[in-house]
Amino acid sequence: MTDVSLGMPQLPAPDYPAEVRARLEADAKEVIARYPGARSALLPLLHLVQAEEGHVTRTGVRFCAEMLDLTTAEVTAVATFYSMYRRGPGGDYQVGVCTNTLCAVMGGDAIFETLQKHLGVGNGGTTEDGKVTLEHIECNAACDFAPVVMVNWEFFDNQTPDSAKRLVDDLREGRTVAPTRGAPLCTYKETARILAGFPDRRPGAVEATGGAGPASLVGLRLAKGEAVPGAGPAADHVVPQRGADPAEAEGERAGRAPGEAPATHPSSHDAPRDTSASDPSHPAGPTAEEGE
Repeated sequence: MTDVSLGMPQLPAPDYPAEVRARLEADAKEVIARYPGARSALLPLLHLVQAEEGHVTRTGVRFCAEMLDLTTAEVTAVATFYSMYRRGPGGDYQVGVCTNTLCAVMGGDAIFETLQKHLGVGNGGTTEDGKVTLEHIECNAACDFAPVVMVNWEFFDNQTPDSAKRLVDDLREGRTVAPTRGAPLCTYKETARILAGFPDRRPGAVEATGGAGPASLVGLRLAKGEAVPGAGPAADHVVPQRGADPAEAEGERAGRAPGEAPATHPSSHDAPRDTSASDPSHPAGPTAEEGE
């Protein structure tokens, strides 16, 4: 006989044990005090309860709602909107493979497929030993190091299928794994507590936190008027400071007289475009005046 659901409402979530509740309340009050409005503390509080159980449970949702005078529906709406909050149990290490456009074509798709076969799990799946949860990520914001893998939000740059397999094997075997840049790895629960806003007290962890890599900073250096050698013709182009005429500054640098056109265009951005300004016979937009 097939079980039939009568659509009965779910019973209220159980509360935390008294000692756990007291500890979390003290932490939550510290977090809430940082904000002018209590409900603004919801995101870090969700990280706090995630640090307790490894994912946002119904008990965690109830706790956040009671601390912030919200409904459980309001808390659930936020917890299910952001992918950084787990909705079910997961591993000690969240391994995210970027499969967005650039990482994908540079090998991210191959890495993700390889790891699924190597670990025997699908997207969002966790290995039987509870060590690794695998997921594909839309963007890790590190395109200049593609393809990129993140473990508990720390960067592992320029990966290959083989290096990614070694990475997850080391994680499962408990061997020390060092990110390409950034702080040393800690478990997912420990990471969640740091994201909740509590200090990372591991010796040297804060000092080791890495920023953008050199390739990410090329545009900033150009904007400051610095020359960036060794990256092709366009890299030697010096962008003038704000207020200067870009065409005249570049012309002077190249030794051209004012108004003299460059012999070649260093990039497609300098090429003429079919717009109404450059080619009136082929306007880019509507030719009629407003109101006609």
